[in-house]
Amino acid sequence: MRAVVQRVTSASVVVAGETVGAVGAGLCVLVGVTHDDTVADASRLADKIWNLRVFEDEAGTMNRSAADVGGEVLVISQFTLYGDARKGRRPSYVDAAPGPVAEPLVDAVVASLRAAGATVATGRFGADMAVSLTNDGPVTLLLEV
Repeated sequence: MRAVVQRVTSASVVVAGETVGAVGAGLCVLVGVTHDDTVADASRLADKIWNLRVFEDEAGTMNRSAADVGGEVLVISQFTLYGDARKGRRPSYVDAAPGPVAEPLVDAVVASLRAAGATVATGRFGADMAVSLTNDGPVTLLLEV
C-alpha cells in the first residue's frame, strides 16, 4: 500500500456537485492499493498515518501526531499512486489492484483509523472526485507499507 499524506488546515472532496467528505485541521491521505496488499498492511498503514509526527509542538518542532493533536483525517482512494510512467508517456496501471480488491482494503484503513480514535471522512470509491485542500507547511510525505 502507498499513501500520500498531506498536513492540511482543511480538505474536502466533491462528487457530482455534492461534498461527500470534509475535514478541518489534520491530514488528507490518498491511498493506493496493489495486488498483494492485505488487511494487515491496511492496519499498519493506518497506524503509521495516525501516529506520524508531522504537527508542531510548543518549540515548533514536528513532534506531534494527528493522534496527539486531535487532527481529522480525510481518506481518498487513489489507484494512480501505482501508475508507472518509466516507459513512454502513458502511465501503466497494472500494479494497481482492481476495485474489488482495493475497495475493502481502503475501507480497512478507514476502519483502523476510526478504531484508533480518529475522526475520518472519505471520498467515494471509484467516483470522479474533485479534491480541495490547503496544505499546511507545506508538509507532504509518501508512505509505503
